[in-house]
Amino acid sequence: MRGSDATASSHASADLSPTREEMLEDVVSGLRSAPKTLPSKYFYDEVGSDLFDRITELDEYYLTRTETGIMRRHAPEIVRALGPNVLLIEPGAGSGAKTRILLEQMQNLAAYVPIDISGEHLAGAAERLRRDHPGVRILPLVADFTRSVTLPKPPPATTRRVVYFPGSTIGNFRPLEAVRLLGRIRSLAGRGGAVLIGFDMVKPRHLLYAAYNDRRGVTARFNLNVLARINRELEGTFDLDAFEHDAPFNERASRVEMHLVSKRRQTVRVADESFDFDCGESILTEYSHKYTPDSFAELARSAGLQSARSWTDADGAFCVQLLEPIPEIS
Repeated sequence: MRGSDATASSHASADLSPTREEMLEDVVSGLRSAPKTLPSKYFYDEVGSDLFDRITELDEYYLTRTETGIMRRHAPEIVRALGPNVLLIEPGAGSGAKTRILLEQMQNLAAYVPIDISGEHLAGAAERLRRDHPGVRILPLVADFTRSVTLPKPPPATTRRVVYFPGSTIGNFRPLEAVRLLGRIRSLAGRGGAVLIGFDMVKPRHLLYAAYNDRRGVTARFNLNVLARINRELEGTFDLDAFEHDAPFNERASRVEMHLVSKRRQTVRVADESFDFDCGESILTEYSHKYTPDSFAELARSAGLQSARSWTDADGAFCVQLLEPIPEIS
C-alpha cells in the first residue's frame, strides 16, 4: 500500500489511504506499462470490499473457511506455542475476524496492536473489539505496514512480540516483494519474537480455477469494479461490458493471475490520458501465489525466518505456520 511514511500513531481518525493524485499516478503508470497492470489495492472501495466479503462465502472459495477452520481447531495449541504475555501485532488488520479466535483463547495477552492504513476503519474495528473483549488492551496503530512502522510502547509484562499475518495476503506479492515484506514483519517481531502467518498451498488446477472464476460471477464483478472505480474517481471511460474477467493458473510461476481482458479493439481515457487496447489484450490486476512447504520455507529463509510449527487442514489445502527469526540473522 502507498501512503505517508508516518510511523507510529494511535490517532484513529487519521487516514493514510492513497489520495486521488496518487491513485491517478498509479493507474496511469500501470496502464502505460507492458503488459498493462492495475494495483490490486484499488479493489477495496466500499463496493469492492462488500463484493470480497461475498467471495469469501462462495462454495468455490475455500481459502477463508479453510483457514478459519484451522484456527478454530488448533487455537489452543497455537496459543500455547505463542506463549504468555504476548504483544500481538496484526498488519492490515481489517475487521480482525480471525484474530477474535485467538483473543478468545489468549488469557495472558499483553496487548493487541491492529495496524491499518485507514484510521476510520481501524477505529470502528478497535471499538467493536473493545466491546466484545473488554479485558484486552487494544492499541490501534494507523500506519502503512509495508513501510517503516514504530510500535507503541509495549506493556511492561510483555515477553515477546508476535506478528499475525493471516489470509494468504503474502501470496499477493511477487517473490522479491514478499521477501522484503517478510523482512519488515521480522523486524516488527524483533529478537525472540515470532510470525504467525497463513498461506495457500498448491493444489489441482481445477480447484484453483473454480475458486477465482466462480459460477455466480462474483469474482468477475469484484475484478471489474476496479474499472468502475476509475470511471468514478478519475473520469475514466471504461466500458465494463467491453472487458471480461479471467483468472488462469500460471503453473510455472505457481500463481493465479487475475486479468481483465479486452473483448475488442478500443481506446479508453483516464483523466487526460488515452490508452489503446487490442482485442484480447489484458490488464493484470492481481497475483495469488500458491506454495508448497519447501517453496514457502525457501521464501521465509530469504527473509531470515524459519518454521517452528505448522498447522493444516485435513486436505492440506491451506497452512498456518509459526515462523521464528533465524538466530544468526535476528
